[in-house]
Formats: sequence, structure tokens, C-alpha cells
Amino acid sequence: MDTVAEGLWGLADYHEQNGEIPKSIKCLEAISQSPVSFLPIIEVKTRLRIASLLLRHTHNVNHAKSHLERSQLLLKSIPSCFELKCRAYSLLSQCYHLVGAIPSQKQVLNKALELTRSLGDGFAAKLWYCNFTSQLATALIIEGDYQNSLISLTQGYNAAAEICYLELQMYFATSILHVHVIQWDDVNLVEQSLRKCDEVWESFPMNKREQCPGLLFYYELLHVFYRFRICDYKNVAQHIDKLDAAMKTDMQRTQRVQELTSEINALTQTISQSNVSYRDSSALTEKRAQLQQQLRSLTTSSSCPGNYTDSADLGFVRNPCADKLELAPYPINGEWLPKSAVYALVDLTIVIFGRPKGLFKECGKRIQSGIQAIQVELSKLGITEGVREVDLQHSAIWMAGVYLMLLMQFLENKVAVDLTRAEFVEAQEALVQMRNWYIRFPTILQACESIIEMLRGQYAHSAGCFSEAAFHFLEAAKLTESKSIQAMCQVYAAVSYICAGDAESSSRSSHLLSTQALDLIGPVFRVMDSFIGVREKTTVLFGYGLLLMRQQNLQDARIRLATGLQLTHSTLGNLQLVSQYLTVLGSLALALYDTAQAREILRSALTLAKKLNDVPTQIWVLSVLTALYKELGERGNEMENSDYHRKKEDDLQKRLGNAYASIHHIELISKDKIQVQQLQDSDNKRAMESSSMKVNLDIPESVGLAATMHQVSSSRLLDLDSGRRGKRKI
Repeated sequence: MDTVAEGLWGLADYHEQNGEIPKSIKCLEAISQSPVSFLPIIEVKTRLRIASLLLRHTHNVNHAKSHLERSQLLLKSIPSCFELKCRAYSLLSQCYHLVGAIPSQKQVLNKALELTRSLGDGFAAKLWYCNFTSQLATALIIEGDYQNSLISLTQGYNAAAEICYLELQMYFATSILHVHVIQWDDVNLVEQSLRKCDEVWESFPMNKREQCPGLLFYYELLHVFYRFRICDYKNVAQHIDKLDAAMKTDMQRTQRVQELTSEINALTQTISQSNVSYRDSSALTEKRAQLQQQLRSLTTSSSCPGNYTDSADLGFVRNPCADKLELAPYPINGEWLPKSAVYALVDLTIVIFGRPKGLFKECGKRIQSGIQAIQVELSKLGITEGVREVDLQHSAIWMAGVYLMLLMQFLENKVAVDLTRAEFVEAQEALVQMRNWYIRFPTILQACESIIEMLRGQYAHSAGCFSEAAFHFLEAAKLTESKSIQAMCQVYAAVSYICAGDAESSSRSSHLLSTQALDLIGPVFRVMDSFIGVREKTTVLFGYGLLLMRQQNLQDARIRLATGLQLTHSTLGNLQLVSQYLTVLGSLALALYDTAQAREILRSALTLAKKLNDVPTQIWVLSVLTALYKELGERGNEMENSDYHRKKEDDLQKRLGNAYASIHHIELISKDKIQVQQLQDSDNKRAMESSSMKVNLDIPESVGLAATMHQVSSSRLLDLDSGRRGKRKI
């Protein structure tokens, strides 16, 4: 019967290599369902292999779980077989993770850890110990137990260091950094873990780094997250460049792998033909061997030191996968995110870095390519038109959440770019898409509700509907637990009140609106130094300076605005916010009769606004310049500037007219919340368990702030850390 089993295993290999997974599983089930008994170890190997195929290629988690549970029963009667027992524990842990049974997963992992400890300090025992501590850390993160998760990851790091395994050390070092970035209780701990990652990565030989693309992406993305969080935009550029270069290199490698695979398959088909001569067949076989060697060199990642091999091989070769960015080799060999999601994330970081600098052409290309790639992946998960949250299989919920959150962040940035460029109709369409996705997936995308409300406020403010804008900003603040977003929304609402006061003819109404603005800005101003980075500080200084100016407290306004401008220019590099600061400071200089400085400042503001194609800010600057030329008696400049101002004003009114005529305008600015269909308790629970809103990994960026008749840009990034499909979970 051993020979029969080996034959069926070989046939299953053949079908798997040809992508015929159902046929491969049928071959294996011929053993597991046979009326004739096989040796227990043969049945265990077969069932483990079936479970592995099901988890890798299907959503049939329960079927895989039943095979694994049967394997565990059989393994109880076998005294040795350490590798098989570990593999059964590892796969069963993945099953429980995918169905959201975290307590059961933790129970299985604790038993597995006991097994590895009982075998002492052997190399294989340490490898499996690292695997199980990694999975346990993820389970603990899902439960919000960050402290014990860090303890597990530290234990894994120490075990990897004991066997001098650099790749595993880096794997755990980056995972520890990731948890600290998620939790962010102490900036010193974050910086300490970042330095540890740098130290381990620098110890890698250069050729070893090239063999670990998954670790490279993970390490550099975490650097980017950290730099964005502390608003270190100068030092983030080098990491974004490395990511972009690595992505292009990996795409070329993947393309070459596909080409080699096609060539090898074509040669195999030719060799199998009966009319090929022996001489030709030998030559083709030799050429195929050479191509296969090239393929192995391209797809082989880091290898185990000590030439470790699995003593309980399941009867099939583990082919390295070019479609994955693995973080560590077997038995961990999991990925942080699917390659397509990592690519999208790299594009998104480029958008977030480039948008405040006005690099809209490159941002547009990245947004478009990112959205297209995500839509392809969503369709693979069965998310097509009309599919809603309740229709998803449980095992697909987390991965769907990752791609949906990425999609929402691309759309959010598109709205911001469109509003900056006064493309109001395009901004409407992107915002309506966000709203529709949220309505279809309200639990998975619950974290986006606040962002959608904030964007509705920005759209309303851009359209001159200041009362409606303030309403949506305040609603957005109520819908989030993020202190940063709450502070930003309060400042945005305050600016809307200030602009509404300017539009009021009644001095009493204007005073009331200014009081409301002060009530919102004051509390944020008092705690502005408590935030990480300077995003909130630069925003509140702008809003507070604008309010002081409206109250005719010009000297204090000048001090606040000058401080904010310096911070914005030196740290954030947000051209829109800089141009708005300059415009207000130019107005102040004119009010203080410093016409020389006013002229210089306003010209700089106009140059930046033109670079951004920010029509409302251009109009704002031009109106102040016209007043300046009138004050100086420069009639020619005044007339020329006034004509240009009129053309821009006509252009803006035409754009606004198109926006007002759209069927979406009223529904976006109306003072009501988005209505969603409430899930049943069971559906809500399963979506909550796997949704991407678990962890508040908010990556701040520079944010432009609105003033009269010009728009806001805003963005929030990356909430991708609740759990991980497969073995890699952190």
C-alpha cells in the first residue's frame, strides 16, 4: 500500500504543478477515503497535505479543519513524528484564525509550544517554536493584548538569535516595531525598536538582503509609517524611493518568472511528443534543466542555516512562490500582506508623500493604477457589483477588509486632489463611491465613516456651504476615537464658522459665529504640543491666526501665523497650506501698511497656488493683490490684476455651477448621516472579528486648511493590522 500511496502523491504533485487543484485533492482523497486501511503515518501525511491545499487555494476552511482534527487523533497514537505534529498544530491554528475562533487558536498554539519546549534546544524545535510564537502574537493582537504579544515576539526573537538565524531575527524585530507603531504608548520604545531593526538589517550581507524582498518591503514600509507619524517628511523620501525601486525590481523578477515558466511548460510539451527524435529530446531536456535552474535562482528566497530539511516530508516539494513576498522561510514562510496589497500600499505612500507637494500628475497615475489593481483582487474574492458584507464567506472577510480599506484611502486622496484643483464634479464622484462602498460594507469599513463625513465637510466648504461644512466636520469628530482627527475636525469646523461669519451681513451673527469658532479652536490650541508630530499644531495655528485676524488682533495673529508657516515649510512641506499661510500673512502685512512685504509675500503665495492649480486660493490671493495695488495707486497693475481675478472667478463659478447642477450635490452637503442597513448580531460579530478597523494605525500627513472660498486637503492612512491571513499574521 505504500507504493499505491506514493503513486497517488506523485499524481497529486503533477496536477498541482499544472494548477489542477481539484484533481490533486481527488488523488489525495482516494487515500483518505479508501475502504482499505493505510498506515496511520501515510493517512496523516495525506490529510495534512489536503488541508494545506484547501487553505492555500480555497475558502473551504471547515473541510480543512476536519482533516486536521482527524490527523491529530491519529498522531496521538504515534509516539514520535515531531514534525508532523507541529505541522498539524500550525495548520489547525490557521483554520481557527480564519474562522475567528481566537480562544481555540490560542489553546492549540499553547499545546504546540509545550511540545517544542519538551524537545530541548534542537534546531528544528527552535524553528517551530518561532512559528508558534509568531502566530500566538497575532492572536493576542487581535484581542488587543499588545503587552503579551510583545512578550511572545521577544521570545521568538531570542530563539532566532540562539540559532544565529538573521532572517528570523529581522522577522521578529520588524514585528516588534510594528506592534509599537500600532500601540504608540511611548515614543522612546518605538525609536528603540526602530534602531534594533536598523541594527539587524545592517548586519545582512547585501546579497542576502536581495534574497529577502518580503522583509525589505516590510522594513521600509514600517520606516515610512513611523516617519509619517512623526511628520518627518524630509527623511521619509529616501525610504519611499527604496520601496518604489524594490517594487519595480520585483515586478521585473515576477515577469521573468512567468516567462521562464511558460518556456519550461512549452519545452515539456514538446519533449512529450512522440515524433521528437532522441537527439532533439536530449537537447531540449538539457535546455529545460538550465531554465529550471534559472527559475530556482529567481524564486529561492532565504534558506535555513545548517541545511535544515523537514524530516517528515509530506511527499511533495515545496516550490517557492513568485507571487508572494515571504517574510521568513519554512516553517514560517508567511507573508504580511499579499503582493498586490503591498504594491498598492507602496503606491499609496507615494501619493501621500507627493500630494502635499503638488505632484498631482504622478499621484493621479498611482491612484488610478492602485484602484484598478484593487478592483481585480476584490473580484477574485467574489466582490462584484451588488455583493454586500453579509454575502462574504468568513474566511474572505479579513482579506476583503484589507483591499477595501486600501481602496477607500485611494479614493480619499483622489477627493483631496480633485478639491485642491477645483475639480468639484470629479470629487463628487469619488466621494459618492466612498459612500456607496461604506453602505455595502458598513462593519468592515466602519472606521471610514468619520473620514467620509470629514470629506463631505471639505466638499461643502469648497462649494461655499459653510454651515453644512461645519455640521459634517463636527459629525466626523463624534464618529472617531482618534484625538488627532477630532482636533483637526474641530479646527476645520471653526474655519467654516469664520468663513460663514465673513459672509454674514449682520455683525451680531458674525460675532456669534466667531465665538463658536473660538470655542472649537481654544481647547485644541491649549493641547497642540501634546500631539505626535506637528500636523495638528500647524493646522490650529493657522485657524487661530485667522480668528485673531478677524478679531482685529493683528500683531498676535502675525506671531501665530509666522510660527505656523515656519513649521509647515520646514517640516511638512505642504505647498497648499504654505500658500494659504502666505496669503493670510500678506493680508496682515497690507493691514499693517507694510506694503513692500505684502507684495513679496503675496507673489510667493500666488506662485504656489498656480503650481497646485488651486483656483480658489489664486482668487483669494488676487483679491488681496488688487487691494494692495489700489493702496499703492498702481492703476495699471490694479486693472491687470483685476482682469485676471475676474477670469479666475468666472472659471470657478463655472466649475461650481456644474457641481451645483449635479444630482449628488444636495445629498453630499445635506445635514444628515449616511444610513446603512444594520446587520444581524451574528453577521455583525463575524465582520467585526476580521474587519480592518481593529487597530488604530493612523498615519498622519500634512493637511491643507480651508479659508474663504478655497478648499481643504486631508488624508488619513493605513489601518491594516487586525490580523493576517496564513501563517504571517503581524
